Amino acid sequence: MRVLVLNGPNLNRLGTRQPDVYGAETLAVVEKRCRDHGEALGLEVECGQSNFEGQLIEWVHEAADHGWAVVINPGGLTHTSVALRDALAEISDGAGFVEVHISNVHAREPFRHHSYLSPIAAGVIAGLGTQGYIAALDYFASRGGSTHDRR
Repeated sequence: MRVLVLNGPNLNRLGTRQPDVYGAETLAVVEKRCRDHGEALGLEVECGQSNFEGQLIEWVHEAADHGWAVVINPGGLTHTSVALRDALAEISDGAGFVEVHISNVHAREPFRHHSYLSPIAAGVIAGLGTQGYIAALDYFASRGGSTHDRR
């Protein structure tokens, strides 16, 4: 099973941007942990990060075309992007996706309490730090079966 782990705007700044909220781990460390953990679970994990909504949508389209599962931390796009939601709707009808947030968005500013993505996600993990990515990979591994490549 292939799982695409996507990170949205500003997540390339992990480790330097608000470490009191997001921790000290860099995105490179998080991605390596995801790939290593995925390998131990028998998952093929690919990672991508973009500060551009359109690039994230392109990767989601690729995942939909190939039947891949998605773990996504959409960052601020969680609360603003109908376009990303529409792209992920195609994933929710297939392999599925899990929405991950490093911080507990529900304990933060009120504008962060709403997600356009949560209603169509297989699950939402918030506030577990970067361990949330690992929990999402565990979820996909526990589902058994596999997604297929529709190429």
